[in-house]
Amino acid sequence: MKKEDRAKKARLVLKKLIQAYPDARCALNFHSPEELLVATILSAQCTDMMVNRVTPELFERYPVPEKMAEAPLRHLERIIRPCGYYRQKARYIKESCRKLIESFGGKVPKTIEELLQLPGVARKTANVVLSVAFGINEGIAVDTHVSRIARRLGFTKEKNPERIERELMSLFPRKDWGKLTDVLIAHGKAVCKARRPDCAHCPVKRLCPSAFSVS
Repeated sequence: MKKEDRAKKARLVLKKLIQAYPDARCALNFHSPEELLVATILSAQCTDMMVNRVTPELFERYPVPEKMAEAPLRHLERIIRPCGYYRQKARYIKESCRKLIESFGGKVPKTIEELLQLPGVARKTANVVLSVAFGINEGIAVDTHVSRIARRLGFTKEKNPERIERELMSLFPRKDWGKLTDVLIAHGKAVCKARRPDCAHCPVKRLCPSAFSVS
């Protein structure tokens, strides 16, 4: 299929998914870009629901980066332990907050190059923060749902997140990159699950080359 035809099909899929999930948005709870940064670091290899369970206590005890940077690691670890990889994540959070203070005046920067300087922040986290907190689309956040569904829909054959991101960026207009992530994640949670996807109730089954062939 020519690239122009693939892009046309991809945009039709996106239109139908937006219609199916009109309220799709980032599921992490936050009140500031700094809180979103921390929550997104915690979300690695963890459900958004679990992150939302631990962040109220975390943000109440350490409401600003200065407080979090000064917090004893063992205190952070105790609070975030249910999120998994808690020792590594506690260190990332503490070091990222210190970097925010030292290099960015305690505020989350608004460029992907600066965000990638923060410990524990890779492209997925940076893209989430930029899109959700600031409405800036520098890329597409590729998590396990986005990766899986992009392949099933035939948008890509890649497995590397950064290569998947580049292919998706070439198929969709920049203005749609944030919404694309939201609806693919919503679709992955509701219908196109890793095991036994519910193809019979899929809003894009007629456009999906994998429909009814994935067990």
